[in-house]
Amino acid sequence: MTAQLIDGVALSRQLRARIGEQTQALLQRIGRRPGLAVILVGDDPASAVYVRHKVAACEEFGLHSVFEKYEAATAEALVLDRVAALNADPTIHGILVQMPLPKHIDPQKVIAAIDPRKDVDGYSVLAAGQLTTGLPGLRPCTPLGCMKLIESTGQSLRGKHAVVIGRSNTVGKPMALLLLQANATVTVCHSATPDLGVHTRQADVIVAAVGRRSTVTADMVKPGAIVIDVGMNRNEQGKLCGDVDYAGVRDVAGWITRVPGGVGPMTITMLLANTLQAAEALLG
Repeated sequence: MTAQLIDGVALSRQLRARIGEQTQALLQRIGRRPGLAVILVGDDPASAVYVRHKVAACEEFGLHSVFEKYEAATAEALVLDRVAALNADPTIHGILVQMPLPKHIDPQKVIAAIDPRKDVDGYSVLAAGQLTTGLPGLRPCTPLGCMKLIESTGQSLRGKHAVVIGRSNTVGKPMALLLLQANATVTVCHSATPDLGVHTRQADVIVAAVGRRSTVTADMVKPGAIVIDVGMNRNEQGKLCGDVDYAGVRDVAGWITRVPGGVGPMTITMLLANTLQAAEALLG
């Protein structure tokens, strides 16, 4: 068996085209485009690349974008002031402060300062509560993108066993909740799980989001399973790779994403979708 590739690039193109059409419809109906503001503090190279892709995607599909870059030594108070100003800006419907922040800036304080209606990252306490209780709201972009990738296989999650590897607030926990909402039976594994393979070999769906290369190998995968790789790591040659041993697992799985070209493009696409959703809610 050779797994079918779940192409995040192709799927993101389809979804972004639809977002572009909806953006134009909003512009014609109300005279406003969805607006996204991105704040970058510091000189982290990976963050700079992510931000550049996000801003470019906005421009390509008709969204209004504002990009503000600050030195690493910028005071926390200044960042909070800028967030407050963007909260009050009627042309901005989504606010994203790129993580990680310099150590002297409290990320939780910054997230809490963002108007929850403009929290397009879905990181706020309100967004977490809405997800936990099943209420409508803005969902974290990466888990939401993973769900779209799984949906693209045409396989129902109802009654399926899903294993999420990772328990972060940004991916692991919301991923588990989204899978539960889709009627999957969910197991969450993490660094203290004693025998990861015992769990993954029973899984119809595996979402690997632990940040460690080759965490999931072929002998840990149930034949025909859906494998979603959220990891972003580098091998000895500096090449980008995920948490899944792609070369081995693709001979066992039924469907699989690869790194790069899987979850990454979908994360940015879901950011655009969340910005459009926030704009429609704010503009009525």
